[in-house]
Amino acid sequence: MKYETATVLLAVFGLVSAAPAKLRREVPQELSHNKFLASVRKSLNLDNPDEIKDPVFGLLGTAAAAEGAGKITNLDCLHQATADRAFTNAKAAGDVQSQVDALIFAAIERNTGSVGLKSALCTDAAVNPEIQALTQHQDPASENAAADNKALVLTLAKEIATLGGDPLDALLSGTFAPGKIGDPTAAGNTCDVADDAEGCIFTQKLLVNDATEAEIQAAVSGVTAGGNTDVAAGNGTAVDAGNGTAVVDACPAQVTATVTVNPAAGATAPAKAKDAGQASDKATKDATKAAEKATKDAAKADKANAGANKGGNANANDNAADAGANPNAGAGGGNVQTFTGALGAAPIPVIETAGADRPFSVNGVTFVNSGAALQRSCAVQNNACANAVNSGAIDGDVKQCNDQEKACNAAAK
Repeated sequence: MKYETATVLLAVFGLVSAAPAKLRREVPQELSHNKFLASVRKSLNLDNPDEIKDPVFGLLGTAAAAEGAGKITNLDCLHQATADRAFTNAKAAGDVQSQVDALIFAAIERNTGSVGLKSALCTDAAVNPEIQALTQHQDPASENAAADNKALVLTLAKEIATLGGDPLDALLSGTFAPGKIGDPTAAGNTCDVADDAEGCIFTQKLLVNDATEAEIQAAVSGVTAGGNTDVAAGNGTAVDAGNGTAVVDACPAQVTATVTVNPAAGATAPAKAKDAGQASDKATKDATKAAEKATKDAAKADKANAGANKGGNANANDNAADAGANPNAGAGGGNVQTFTGALGAAPIPVIETAGADRPFSVNGVTFVNSGAALQRSCAVQNNACANAVNSGAIDGDVKQCNDQEKACNAAAK
């Protein structure tokens, strides 16, 4: 998308100052996914030490991004840094949907200088492994874009499923139909409407799916969520991949939970909160025992396949836990997670597979080194704990879950 001189009213971006600024920027599309910018903006404003002016700057080209980067000096990483901070804040608040929105924002395409030109990838490490696992969509007319964008969406779906969200929401991070390389307007097939709260890519039915629903469901089939939280599907309409234009409702997908708590026990009858907490305590104890057993079994390399599936279903028909061991334990290694805290959920196994390029696995997501995998394990457990608190299944506030996550990360060092 070609560079042009544009007067950008900062008020459009929800900023305090409405003074116009002259920016060299691309034919725009940065407002196409407006609802995710709005969600990330809300999370970012909870705590913004880097003084990032607005999430929209992360989706602009380098020159324009500099106007709103705050303390971020690597402009190729402003997009990631914005998503990372929003995710951190949403996690601290126990807000699963906002965490999902931050992941989707991280995967949205950035503006580039022409049709078919790829945007630079951030080379800095993210704070959150969920964000680190992602890149942004690339211009659909760029080389290998279809395969790369599809792989990104499938990875994003796994990340969302791990949080307990609807993996089909990963499709909402998608971009437009490919433009024509050499197009003198450089506009491609984009849109950019400031006052479209939903996002013009959705309301104008321009979103093109990178994968089918079946492919996403297959990708997340081995992923277990940190908690059985029904994430609101209000953020989404997924486009039928058959033609790229017909919009259909994105229905929540069934996700198997590592530790399931029943929100209804506390939400519909406050007087029963104590019963819900007792049931959750029992489920947690059962889950812990099952996870410990799975760990011992997985350590026996020649019996990992059989041992990994002995986690069992600790349901017992009362707010119980599906404490099944990580399905990836059968890949040929043992559990290297040594943390034993079990508030809200049993520790999430980190399975090591000797000889693999990415030998460490947490709920189907693989890592090169154990440190990142252990951090992910702690984060997933923290999400499950926060879900239990928010549902009323356990007493206290989310801070106790965050404290447990800190202890979990400390144990990994």
